[in-house]
Amino acid sequence: MADSIVPDTEHRGLIARLPQLPRDLAQLARFDRPIGWWLLFWPCVWGVWLAGAGLQWALIGWFLLGSVAMRGAGCVLNDIVDADLDRQVARTASRPVASGRVSIKLAWAWLAALCLVGLVVLLQLRWQAQVVALGSVVLVAAYPFMKRITWWPQAWLGMVFTWGALVGWVALRDDHGYVLAALYAGAICWCIGYDTIYALQDREDDALVGIRSSALRMGRHVRGGVGAFYAAAVALWALAFWLLRGDVLALAGLLPVALHLAWQVVTLDSGDGANALARFRSNRFAGMLMALACLVVGNA
Repeated sequence: MADSIVPDTEHRGLIARLPQLPRDLAQLARFDRPIGWWLLFWPCVWGVWLAGAGLQWALIGWFLLGSVAMRGAGCVLNDIVDADLDRQVARTASRPVASGRVSIKLAWAWLAALCLVGLVVLLQLRWQAQVVALGSVVLVAAYPFMKRITWWPQAWLGMVFTWGALVGWVALRDDHGYVLAALYAGAICWCIGYDTIYALQDREDDALVGIRSSALRMGRHVRGGVGAFYAAAVALWALAFWLLRGDVLALAGLLPVALHLAWQVVTLDSGDGANALARFRSNRFAGMLMALACLVVGNA
C-alpha cells in the first residue's frame, strides 16, 4: 500500500546531502519541491511582461527570490496550522512538523527568517507595488483555515498564489486596471484547476478527516470541472489581451498554453495519484507558455 502513495517530498540532489535538521527545514519550506515556487513566480512574470516595459531581468530576479522565500513561508505556516490534520493523512504524516522532527517554536523562527527575505525583496519595489504586495498578507494568513470552512479552498489559494500578477504589473505601471483584472481573474481560474488536480491525491484521506476540497466537491465530474476552469482562464486571458491590444492576432499567443491545458484535461486520470501529480507539475510549463504570450503581446 505504501508504494502506491505519492510521496510528499523528494530527497534528491543537494537537499539529500544535508544533515538532518537543515534537511528538515528545507523540506518544511518545500525547497525540494520547486513546482510550488514556479507556480507562484510565473504570474509575477505575466504582470511584468504584459506591462510592456521589456524583459526587466533585474525585477524578474527579485520576483524569483521572493517567490521561493514566500512560498516557503506559506508552507511553513500551513504546516504549523495543519500539524494535527497532517498526521492523519498518509501523504503528509511524515512532514517535519507533523512528525515532530521540527518543533513548533523552531518552525515559527524559520517562518520569520523566510519573511525577512521577502521583506528585502519588497523593499526593491516602488511604493505602489509594495502596497499591493502587502495587501495579500491577510489572504495568506487565512488560507490554511479555508479547507475547514469551505469546499473551495482552491479558490482562496487562487487569489493568494496568483497575486504576483498584480504586483508585477503595478511595479511598472498603474493604468489599464481592467486589463490587469482580467489577467488576475484568469490566473485564479487556472489555479483552481491545477490545485483541484493536486487535491485528487488526497480525496480518500480528506474525506475521512473532514478536510474539504474542490476535488471532493466535484466528485465524478472532476475532469469536466477542471476543464471548465481552464477554459474560463483562457477566455479571461484572451479578454486581457484584447483589452490591451484589440488585435485578433494577439489572441493567437494563447494557443500553446490553451493546447497544453486541454492536454492536461484529456489525459487526466482522477483515480491515479501519479497521473494527477504529473499533470499538476506540468503547470510550470503552462506558466512559462503564458509568460511568453504576455511578453509577445505586451511588447509588440
